[in-house]
Amino acid sequence: MKVEDITSAQNPKIKALLELQEKSKVRKRKGLFVVEGRRELQHCIEAGFEPHTLFICRDIITEKELDKVLGAIEENFTGMTCPIIEIPQHLYDKVAYRGGTEGIIAELKCKEMSLKSLKLKKNPLVVVLESVEKPGNLGAVLRSADASGVDAVIVCDPLTDMYNPNLIRSSIGAIFTVPVATATSEETIKWLKDNRIKIYTAQLQDSEWYYDTDMKGGTAIVMGTEATGLTDIWRKAADAHIKIPMLGRLDSLNVSVSAAILMFEAVRQRNS
Repeated sequence: MKVEDITSAQNPKIKALLELQEKSKVRKRKGLFVVEGRRELQHCIEAGFEPHTLFICRDIITEKELDKVLGAIEENFTGMTCPIIEIPQHLYDKVAYRGGTEGIIAELKCKEMSLKSLKLKKNPLVVVLESVEKPGNLGAVLRSADASGVDAVIVCDPLTDMYNPNLIRSSIGAIFTVPVATATSEETIKWLKDNRIKIYTAQLQDSEWYYDTDMKGGTAIVMGTEATGLTDIWRKAADAHIKIPMLGRLDSLNVSVSAAILMFEAVRQRNS
């Protein structure tokens, strides 16, 4: 693969990299996003995200580590050539979104995240998040989804860019290891019903305890925002309303914590 040396922060390719990191509209227009670190990049490659450009710092990444990344690209994208740009550490430190990212940053091509791209097995476990706004919350839910073996996470009417660097960072790459789709609430409800997946909405009103709800069949755990909860369209579409016991003085857990409790209850039931 061809290697190009860049030493100036004023280089157009460096400016373009920074724009991709900082601006959602640029990511959408170019169809590209940015990932830092070998672990996250490896997850991307294995999930079929095609690399566009690699930025490497040889003061940080070893030849062995770089060869492993290039080998993974060759294995998953036979015959593909990916430009490599070598930058010094002082420049890498300026363009790296966070510290300790192992000397490699990649621009990758976005993929469509649609309901039709999801492949379901028998009795799938799906997590649905409505109008999630905070990248950190979504990232945390995705980490729990990966740990609990969730078949898909569907983000309805998203208020955050799915390729936001904060989301990728907070998910530690789970955005690439868990099948993810975005859609409207109406589209998602129809898709769930067409696939005979029961809809369980997490809410405090008119609800039964989550551990008394059968989650062994096709199950969708639906969570709303911490501020306003779920909209009426989901409450009306639900097969059951479920809640988590609240024994303290406050009536709300963080959405990512609540989602994790419900996901692992489904795991417990399926493994019991």
